[in-house]
Amino acid sequence: MREIEYREAIKEAIIEEMDRDPKVFLLGEDIGVYGGAFRAYKGLLEKYGPERVVNTPISEQAIVGGAVGAALTGYRPVAEIMFVDFCTLAMDQIVNQAAKINFMTGDALHVPMVLRTQGGSGTGIAAQHSQSLESWFYHIPGLKLVMPATPYDVKGLLKTAIRDNDPVVFIEHKTLYLNKGPVPEEEYTIPFGVADVKREGSDITIFAYSAMLLKALAAAEELAKEGISCEVIDPRTLVPLDTDTLINSVKKTNRLVIVSEAVERGSVASDILAIVNDKAFDYLDAPVKRVCGLNTAIPYNSKLEKACIPTKESIIDAVKEIV
Repeated sequence: MREIEYREAIKEAIIEEMDRDPKVFLLGEDIGVYGGAFRAYKGLLEKYGPERVVNTPISEQAIVGGAVGAALTGYRPVAEIMFVDFCTLAMDQIVNQAAKINFMTGDALHVPMVLRTQGGSGTGIAAQHSQSLESWFYHIPGLKLVMPATPYDVKGLLKTAIRDNDPVVFIEHKTLYLNKGPVPEEEYTIPFGVADVKREGSDITIFAYSAMLLKALAAAEELAKEGISCEVIDPRTLVPLDTDTLINSVKKTNRLVIVSEAVERGSVASDILAIVNDKAFDYLDAPVKRVCGLNTAIPYNSKLEKACIPTKESIIDAVKEIV
C-alpha cells in the first residue's frame, strides 16, 4: 500500500468530500493562496475557487459564527482555526451555539460543521500556541471530538466528520503533519466511537491518543525487549468514546497506563481513569497510572518544553512501576 503524509491524507479527504457534495466548503485564515498554516489546503483555491475556499479575516468569532450559520442553512462547512489556543476567541459560538442548537430546537435543527484545528506542543512556539485543550470540548454535551494519530485514521475520520450531522471538533497534533503512513487509494470511512488496538499485548494496557500514541508504541517496543507485553489502545474519537474496547483490554491485562499530553488536572485522562474504576475495578491488579503533561503552561525553551510533556521514558517508567 502507498504511504502518504498526514497532511496529504487530510487534503485527500477534503477533495473527495468536496467532489462528492457541493454543499461542502472551507473557511479559515490563510487557507486560500497560502494553503493553510500547515499546507493541508495547498492548491484547493485553484481547484474550487473562492466561493468554496473562503479566506477569512483574522477573526475566530467570524469563522465559527459563519460556519454555524452556513450549517443551519444546509451547507457542510469545514472551518479551520489555525491553533486550538485561538478557539478561546470563539467559545461562545462553539459551546453555546453549535453544541446546543440541536438540543434547544428538539432535534429540528442540525449543525453539520467540522471545526478543524491543531493542538499540542513540540515546535517551540510557546505558551499561547502549544496547548492541549481537548478536555474543554470533551466536557461539552453536543460536541463530537476526534483526535487521529495516523494518516490512515485522519483521512477516514475526517470524511466521517464532514458527513456527520452534528458539530465535530477535529484536533490534529502539529507534530504529525509530515508523518507518513499507509493509506488506501480506494475510498473508505472510519466510524466514530470505534477504538483501534494498535498493538496487542497481555501484561498491561496503554491508552494513548494523538501524538502520544506514537510515544506509547515506541515505549511498548522497548518494553517488549524486557519481556513486558503491552496492549496499546488508540480511541481515535474521544466523543463518542469506545469504552468497551478499553474495558475488555483492562479485563485481559489487569493493568492500565493512560497517556495524554494535556495537563493532568481536569484532564481526559482523569475521566478515563474514573470510567475504568467504575466498570473494571475488580479486574485491576494495580492502581491505574496517568502519564500527563505537567500542570504548567508550555515554556518557549525547547528543553523545558520537552520536560513538560510525556516522553517514551516516562511511559516506560510508569509501566514498570505497576508491572
